[in-house]
Amino acid sequence: MDGVIGFFEQLGPNLEILTARMPQILDGIKVTLLATVLGGLLALVIAIVFGIAQVAKYTTVRIVARVFVEFFRGTSLVVQLFWLFFVLPQLPYPFGFRLEPLLVGIIALGLNYGAYGAEVVRGSIGSVPKGQYEAVSALSLSPVRGMFRVIIPQAWALMLPSLSNLWIQLLKGSAIVNTITLYDLFFRVEQMRDQTGTWFAYIFALLAYYLIAWLIVITMNALEVRAKHSIGRGPALKHSLRSLFQAPGSPAKGGVA
Repeated sequence: MDGVIGFFEQLGPNLEILTARMPQILDGIKVTLLATVLGGLLALVIAIVFGIAQVAKYTTVRIVARVFVEFFRGTSLVVQLFWLFFVLPQLPYPFGFRLEPLLVGIIALGLNYGAYGAEVVRGSIGSVPKGQYEAVSALSLSPVRGMFRVIIPQAWALMLPSLSNLWIQLLKGSAIVNTITLYDLFFRVEQMRDQTGTWFAYIFALLAYYLIAWLIVITMNALEVRAKHSIGRGPALKHSLRSLFQAPGSPAKGGVA
C-alpha cells in the first residue's frame, strides 16, 4: 500500500524526469523498432525459404533445412547473440570479422525466430487440402510454379496468425540486445529507473512495449484479412475496416433497410 501511495506522490517529479529523458528514450525506441522490424523481415525470409525447403522434393535439401531449423531452435538466443558478437571476431581470417551491434542483434533475432517460423510455414503448407495439389497437376503446372501460384497463397493465409505471435515474441526478445552495448528501449528504461523508482519506470516500459505490439497486431490482422480475401475466404480489407466504424444494428452498404 505504501508503494502505491508513494507512486502517486512522486508522479509529478517522475513525469518531469520522463520528459527530460524523452530524447534518449526515443532513441531507445528507435533501436527497438529497428531490431524488431528488420529482425522480423529477416526471420520471415528465413522462415519461407527453410519452410519450403523442408517439403522440397530432394532429400538433401530437406535434410539441410531440417538441421538448420533444429540447430537454431535448439540453442539459446542469448548464446547465439554472444557468439556472433564476441566469438565471431576472434575466429581466424577469413572466417572472423566484426559486425555492428545493431546488425548482430538483427541477425541473431532473424536466425532464431526464423527457425521457429520455418516450422509454421512447413505446417501451413501441409495443411493445404490435397485437392489443391491435384489441381496443380490438372493444370499441368510445374512443382515450383504450382507451389507459388496455388499452394503458397493459401498457406500464407493460414500461417499469418502464428507469424503474428512470433513477431510479438521477437519484439519482447529484442530486449536482450542491450547486452551487446545496444541502447534499446529496455536499456533506457533501466536508466530512468535509477531516478524514478521501479514502479514508474516499469509501468512506462509495459505501456511502450504494448503499443508497439498493438501496431504489430494491427498490421498482421490487416495482412490476414487481405490474404483471405485474395483466395475468396473473406471480405476485402476496406469492407472490414468499414464494419469497424459501422453502428451496431445498422445495415451493411447495399443491404436491406
